[in-house]
Amino acid sequence: MASLKEIKGRIGSVQSTLKITSAMKLVASTKLRRAQTAIENMLPYDRQLGTILHNFLSSGVTVVSPFTEERPTERVAVVVVASNSSLCGGFNSNVIRQADTVLEEYAKKLGKEHLLIYPVGRKVSQSLSKRYSLLKDYEAIGDKPAYKDASALAEHLMELFLKKEIDRVELVYTHYKSTSTQIVMHETFLPLALQSEDENGEGMSDYIVEPSPKELVTRLLPKTLRMKIYTILLDSNASEHAARTVAMQQATDNANELLQELNLMYNKGRQQAITSELLDIIGGTMK
Repeated sequence: MASLKEIKGRIGSVQSTLKITSAMKLVASTKLRRAQTAIENMLPYDRQLGTILHNFLSSGVTVVSPFTEERPTERVAVVVVASNSSLCGGFNSNVIRQADTVLEEYAKKLGKEHLLIYPVGRKVSQSLSKRYSLLKDYEAIGDKPAYKDASALAEHLMELFLKKEIDRVELVYTHYKSTSTQIVMHETFLPLALQSEDENGEGMSDYIVEPSPKELVTRLLPKTLRMKIYTILLDSNASEHAARTVAMQQATDNANELLQELNLMYNKGRQQAITSELLDIIGGTMK
């Protein structure tokens, strides 16, 4: 059994850790509330915009857009979104695992030299750089997502696609469902797959479009794509803070349990020491 001095030292160490995890949980919870507000305000708009666009284009209006062009896949861009820091449970590892699966599949078909990887977050960059050549690391836009930065990334990807320097853009990120549940997502960003939400294809057939369907789509599609990048950054940011909140809560709970065990062990040790001393005293007086 460890000495009382050793147990007391461990108690002090656990108490210090407990203070740190409790503080980190409070900070993560505060950031999560802000991120929740941002993503909850943005997601309905993003989804409704996508629904309107899909239904409009599938209601009988024939409009050809370069962003919907399907062509043989020779070069692929993959945007992987995670975080710059750790202590958030399996948040980063889950994203990296999914990204590895996607990248390995394309690497087998096309070769690594035909993959353009855009890491958003230091942890993704550190992990994938060991196996792939990466492009610019977008560390800054992961911590504090801003529409301006998201728009710049979307514009860059759209330009490469229009110039046919890439034939496909894939997204790997984490979707925030609740504080306890985050889901790793893999979606195609380009080309756009426009499908009707109405199975009968009659949902928006009575729309009158001005100045013209072609003009509307020309203006609307780039806005939709820019908004998509911004939305997934907000989504991932909320997921990160949720994962860190849960991880720090679990660490705090574990520290409390360990503290109780150590206090019990310390009290038992003190009791045994006092009992031993009493027995020595009693034994000495009887001689």
